[in-house]
Amino acid sequence: MNTALKTEEALMFAACLFAFTFLGMNWWWFIGCILLPDVGMLGYVHSNKTGAWTYNLLHHKGIAILVGLAGYLMANNWLVFAGLILFAHASMDRMFGYGLKYEKGFSFTHLGELGKDHS
Repeated sequence: MNTALKTEEALMFAACLFAFTFLGMNWWWFIGCILLPDVGMLGYVHSNKTGAWTYNLLHHKGIAILVGLAGYLMANNWLVFAGLILFAHASMDRMFGYGLKYEKGFSFTHLGELGKDHS
């Protein structure tokens, strides 16, 4: 994946870390929850189609923004936190080349096929 795209994702991840400091929560919450969106991979136990749908649901930045915005509008720090975790996790994954999934299989993403060098 292009270095510029990886840098962009790293900066978005850093922005999430910065935003988290305003929630007044302990850092172990962030550290302990950053990998939770990967539960979406469990859909692959059923089928590639279900797996792609559940994975993409928890890795879509638009959904992360909606969850965080809903939390902000309702003055609910836990929803803001959930939105930040979803967004930060998606950015972290994309830094490593893991994009949104196609129904063809886990390795087929909007960033290219996993395991293939697309520099």
